[in-house]
Amino acid sequence: MRTAYSVETVRAAERALMARLPEGALMQRAAAGLAAACAEMLGRVYGGRVVLLVGSGDNGGDALYAGARLARRGAGVTAVLLAGPERTHRGGLAALRRAGGTVVAADGAGRAIERAGLVVDGIVGIGGKGGLRPEARAVAEAAARSRAAVVAVDLPSGVEADTGEVRGAALRADLTVTFGTHKPGLLIDPAREYAGTVRLVDIGLELPPGPELEALQHADVARLLPVPAAESDKYRRGVVGVAAGSARYPGAAVLAVSGALRGGAGAVRYVGPAGDAVVARYPETLVSDQGPAKAGRVQAWVVGPGAGEDAATVAEVLDTDVPVLLDADGLRLADRDAVRGRTAPTLMTPHAGEAAALLGVRREEVEGARLAAVRELAARFRATVLLKGSTTLVAGPGGGAVRVNPTGTGWLATAGSGDVLSGLAGSLLAAGLPARDAGSVAAYLHGLAGRFAARGAPAGAHDVAARIPEAWRDVTRG
Repeated sequence: MRTAYSVETVRAAERALMARLPEGALMQRAAAGLAAACAEMLGRVYGGRVVLLVGSGDNGGDALYAGARLARRGAGVTAVLLAGPERTHRGGLAALRRAGGTVVAADGAGRAIERAGLVVDGIVGIGGKGGLRPEARAVAEAAARSRAAVVAVDLPSGVEADTGEVRGAALRADLTVTFGTHKPGLLIDPAREYAGTVRLVDIGLELPPGPELEALQHADVARLLPVPAAESDKYRRGVVGVAAGSARYPGAAVLAVSGALRGGAGAVRYVGPAGDAVVARYPETLVSDQGPAKAGRVQAWVVGPGAGEDAATVAEVLDTDVPVLLDADGLRLADRDAVRGRTAPTLMTPHAGEAAALLGVRREEVEGARLAAVRELAARFRATVLLKGSTTLVAGPGGGAVRVNPTGTGWLATAGSGDVLSGLAGSLLAAGLPARDAGSVAAYLHGLAGRFAARGAPAGAHDVAARIPEAWRDVTRG
């Protein structure tokens, strides 16, 4: 499992480690990893041209020491001192000069950057807040205009490490070399977009068991997937109820059922006005037109996709004592007190627009501060919340680590894709997974299925549903 820790936790771990190491040893570890990554980006170090954008903190020191290593291997290294020599890391600056590197002030950076093959962003470290200052912004813009590859030291300058927010100008990197652990901003948009490829360098930090973020990997998902035993039957494997669709949106019911049938439950019961369409496509579905209370026993419900204005069905499902997944129209129609008052688990799956409506803010606020939004929703509704988007996040009502989904593709932004995800997650709930696991496993499989369906070309929601078994097999093959 990939984890990310807060700035405060990282700094505490760094202080503890530095107390046990010779002075400067920790920075040398970081610089060695950074220099190795830069050498790989350059391909041929000897004769290469490297520009270091150096701020006043230890981040700039890492860049200077790495630059010294590259200079000793024959690279032409120029350091742009954005804070002046008196506020630049002394040891790093001396090492660079001894290795033959040169130094220029910010106003002399333009020509050096134009000629560079590699720019190292050591402007601001993990404690930076807000966007780049004007002088740093000018050199960042020059780097962006150049043909040079950009390597960020620990985190792209201008993005916020703890939140993933970008509140002003920031420098986009092709590669970010981060030390000790991932930082939340490297895994969450919009900051993630600025990081490029992320390379983690182990510097020996001892971190506590409570990260800010978790990102499941194949092995984690494989351990969570339901596996039927020899004596299992369709009822023991779990039955998921799907209350979805309307006369206007029958396709939502079909797509939700398509996801549910591939999520590990033994049977799918459908309740709603789109029964004919559902059975025509999926004859194995158990269809009822008597409402949720008379549909028969289920272990979990999915309610809301394409529901239109059917608030009564949403209320009836929320009144049950089994896990409920609440999506789409169901999020708008649900009584908030009824959601908060449930004793069985609730999994809400809004996209950014729906989350904004639930929080009473603008969509842009949710998209710019996704981590804060998902945590606030989970606390406010006392539910597990899966916030869909470019980085899907899953937060539980009791706090703790937020799960960030590492799979997916922009091609998943297509009508009906969310309905498939809802059915898939609901089926995992019925199979016995806790809400946080059901949401994060469903997002992982859904994202992987989206990649398989698209492969660089447009794909419809039905294509994504059809590839879920392939994603499942890919995960369990190890």
